[in-house]
Amino acid sequence: MTGLIRGVLPVLHTPLQADETIDRDALAREIDWCFEIGADGVCGAMVSEVLRLTYAERLELTRLMSEMTDGRGVVIASVGAESTRQALVYARQAEEEGCDAVMAIPPVTTAIPEAALWEYFSTIARECALPLIVQDASSYVGNAISIDFYHRLLDEFGAEKIRFKPEASPIGPNLSALRDATEGRALIYDGSGGILLVDAYRRGITGTMPGVDLLDGIISLWNALRAGDESAIYRISFPICALVALQLQAGLDGFLAIEKYLLVKRGIFTSEQRCTPHAWALDEETRAEVDRLFDLLMQALAEA
Repeated sequence: MTGLIRGVLPVLHTPLQADETIDRDALAREIDWCFEIGADGVCGAMVSEVLRLTYAERLELTRLMSEMTDGRGVVIASVGAESTRQALVYARQAEEEGCDAVMAIPPVTTAIPEAALWEYFSTIARECALPLIVQDASSYVGNAISIDFYHRLLDEFGAEKIRFKPEASPIGPNLSALRDATEGRALIYDGSGGILLVDAYRRGITGTMPGVDLLDGIISLWNALRAGDESAIYRISFPICALVALQLQAGLDGFLAIEKYLLVKRGIFTSEQRCTPHAWALDEETRAEVDRLFDLLMQALAEA
């Protein structure tokens, strides 16, 4: 499995109907589009609204991701939870559904001490046969995970078992610190939504996990980075960075509002419905700026 979990691995947005249940048809369109344009796999994570789905819906999302991918790429299930017991239920289901890896954030409702955090992650690693991506989602929720803690997990379980998605600020220097502390052994994924992808790539990441809304741009940017095409790199990355900057102003709800708006604009989703309650809605002036920047991205992709 090592070597497969790399490249562009978009985090799926969960399309919802008016009653906030999962829209399966839209999810199928989303997954099909991901693979049609060259994604290497799909993930469940924070912008999938996993923390807001019901228990049954979260299990359903993992099952549908695996079924609808149908072997076209890797599937990474989100299993982070408020208790180790909950996380193991999600992790074992991911195994049963044929997923390729699991990804877990720490519990977010309390700042647990490092000894308890170690027990949480190490238990998931021991009890689940799949590779575990340890996600620091502290830019959205929870608290930052230290480089020493990452290093200890890597020494205990090895690079094939434990991978990392560090999102604590400053992201770039933290990526380099983890890379250097582990002498390049750590497999690291970018989780910046694309705004820091150029910087992260130059620091030696294994892959990137953006949202789906800008995925064609991210894939083109990834390919330009691999080819060393400096002109294309910045032509594509600038509108992506500007769009993600707008998303960042309202945290997780900013990402969700703009990303779902763009997925409707693309014809992949039929509704911008999000799980309620949420803290921020897209106003008309922000919407107009998103449209202008999206047009610039489409123009850059056409030129590339």
